[in-house]
Amino acid sequence: MDIPKIFNITESAHRIHNPFTPDKLATLGEALRLERGTRVLDLGSGSGEMLCTWARDFGIIGTGIDMSQLFSEQAKRRAEELNVADRVEFIHDAAAGYVANKKVGVAACLGATWIGGGVAGTIHLLAKSLRTGGIILIGEPYWLKLPPTEEVAKGCLANSISDFLMLPELLASFGHLGYDVVEMVLADQNGWDRYEAAKWLTMRRWLETNHDDELAKDVRAKLTSEPERYASYTREYMGWGVFALMAR
Repeated sequence: MDIPKIFNITESAHRIHNPFTPDKLATLGEALRLERGTRVLDLGSGSGEMLCTWARDFGIIGTGIDMSQLFSEQAKRRAEELNVADRVEFIHDAAAGYVANKKVGVAACLGATWIGGGVAGTIHLLAKSLRTGGIILIGEPYWLKLPPTEEVAKGCLANSISDFLMLPELLASFGHLGYDVVEMVLADQNGWDRYEAAKWLTMRRWLETNHDDELAKDVRAKLTSEPERYASYTREYMGWGVFALMAR
């Protein structure tokens, strides 16, 4: 069980696998007014940066679930590096369908709502692990401006314009599901640049030592096309944010 190899290659040097920077993660933790001992579940936890830094800075107790063997191992090393391995655990497993054994104060899925078949399904899944009065965190893309054509949407790596909403519509959709939006922290341009551009050096370094790999041609094509694609499409049209929700 693992994610497609191409993602393990392109994001192998990432600590954060979405357009957030460390300061944005810190801002999010502060905005939630986290109390020491709060239990946090993170489905699709990647390399564990959120749980590890929140354990260090806010004293939370965390559990992260991720399908990537590489990212799960990196998360465990990060916990040891920050001396929080006694407060956080990382499980290499499918996050889809995962429900915590103990109710948590914060249940999160940042950038992986496919695990629940979309935003609504992921919220429903996270709610199963949440204590009464707890907070759900959803990290999700939205359109900064509506793509003029389906071709432009595909250039943003969406299947169609209908894949995402504009920010006001996304916020309203949470209310339709019976949740109050109680906080949000949005990615900025620097966060997008760091998430996307950092892949390019990783791909180049990988190609230098793996030119005979079966994926070498795909990685070479991706490295050649990604800077222009990102600047033309994603950087122009895509936003991303983390939204804190509480049931009404």
